[in-house]
Amino acid sequence: MSLFDVVPLVNFLKRLAFGHRQPIPQPVPDVTSSDVERVVRRDFASEQFAEVITLLDECGAKNGQRGGPRVQLAALKLAQGSVEKLRPLVESAKRDYRDVLVWAEYPNYHKIGFRVRELPNKERRRIIDSDWKQYEGWLRQ
Repeated sequence: MSLFDVVPLVNFLKRLAFGHRQPIPQPVPDVTSSDVERVVRRDFASEQFAEVITLLDECGAKNGQRGGPRVQLAALKLAQGSVEKLRPLVESAKRDYRDVLVWAEYPNYHKIGFRVRELPNKERRRIIDSDWKQYEGWLRQ
């Protein structure tokens, strides 16, 4: 089997696995550690600040974790001001940071799961835009 025989097979398998629709780009927040600090001060009691920052550092770039402030903000969003909720989210982010990101940034898109590929592009775009508006609203409050 030559390379010329393999390429069509690979393309066929991609279409089979991912459907015929082209992926729709999803927005990615451009956030910093200043945003993290602001949200911690906004969502948690002042006496919890040091504890929350210490927890977040476990899933930050300081510990070689990928994602940095973006992952930390996702965990904060999902924790809803609760240190008890934040702890397992940090542990989850340490295992696979993408889980926390998808739960926080793309909640409606994520709920649909793989069936999202079957939706028309216009509907997928609507869901992505709705998720983005919701995330931005939370971040900027």
